[in-house]
Amino acid sequence: MNIPLLDLTGEINELWAEFQTVINGVLRSGHFIMGPNTAAFEAEAAAYLGVKHAIGLNSGTDALVIALKAAGIGADDEVITTAFSFFATAEAISQVGAKPVFVDIDPLTFNIDTVQIEAAITRQTRALLPVHLFGQAADMTPVLALAEKYQLRVIEDVAQAFGAEYHGRKLGTLGDVGCYSFFPTKNLGAFGDGGLIGTNDDQLAEFCRMLRVHGARKKYFNEMIGYNSRLDELQAAVLRVKLPRIDRMLELRREAGQRYHALLAELDDRIVLPGEAAYGRHVFNQYTLRVKTGKREQLQQYLSGQGIGTMVFYPLPLHQLPPYAGWQYSLPEAERATREVLSIPIWPQITPEIQEQVAAALKEGLA
Repeated sequence: MNIPLLDLTGEINELWAEFQTVINGVLRSGHFIMGPNTAAFEAEAAAYLGVKHAIGLNSGTDALVIALKAAGIGADDEVITTAFSFFATAEAISQVGAKPVFVDIDPLTFNIDTVQIEAAITRQTRALLPVHLFGQAADMTPVLALAEKYQLRVIEDVAQAFGAEYHGRKLGTLGDVGCYSFFPTKNLGAFGDGGLIGTNDDQLAEFCRMLRVHGARKKYFNEMIGYNSRLDELQAAVLRVKLPRIDRMLELRREAGQRYHALLAELDDRIVLPGEAAYGRHVFNQYTLRVKTGKREQLQQYLSGQGIGTMVFYPLPLHQLPPYAGWQYSLPEAERATREVLSIPIWPQITPEIQEQVAAALKEGLA
């Protein structure tokens, strides 16, 4: 067997002719930065998400940094976020001079435990930054209620959950701003780096557009210190091919997730399957289970020997990484998750036969 964690070749082969056409069109146009494809993709993404403004950027990390900066977050400010996420979530807060304040996670969803947020709010708190991890929505109703109570900004990290919903609304549209990544492994992936900010706030949108081009409304008339963070035409053209198909791709991911649920249900004494909250449909950017036996590394090694790719997202919680390790947090659920989680192969075109092979190997490895 040779089963990778993610296989993009099925989608590439299915859409090969369209990719060739749009890429050739960009090459022949000679227009490679923020041209007609970028403008069109921004309009199409805004319509899909249901927001007034969509701003294409160089990456999901830049989306977080620019959103925080545009929201006025800076030195001496605090931003409350989850302890269990990719480093960019906390890094972006630090990049604008603010301090990330970490909260533990809900063990069912791996997302921020909203019950614990209020106790972390201080006079320096300026924003809440929930992450919709692995394709599952964080519980936004209490987040938004706390933001209103304490007059805080809400910046959603939607890097792993493009197209997913919370009570019927697209993630990234509930707070002040949503930040999306188009890294190739994401639900809507480019052929390189790319990112997007979505917002209904006209002023925030204007600041974000300025910040992505060195703080200028008009070229060479720079009004603030900004960044160089632009979605290029090749990536925009590829994303325009993929965007009309995203709902179908998400449904295929959900079907694959449900299939794993059925195949692995008998192992409930040894693993915990991904939980799904009632307020939103999990779209399985990753299928992440927990290994209860304390032998995750041995299981991962066994699966590797069988030719099955896996990944640990994440081996350390954010508060234990070197930039933040001196802050002396104790967040037991995030810490437990890093010892137990294991992500197994999933992508929209994964076949039942491949999933059956993965499930069989898991059963053998756990025996």
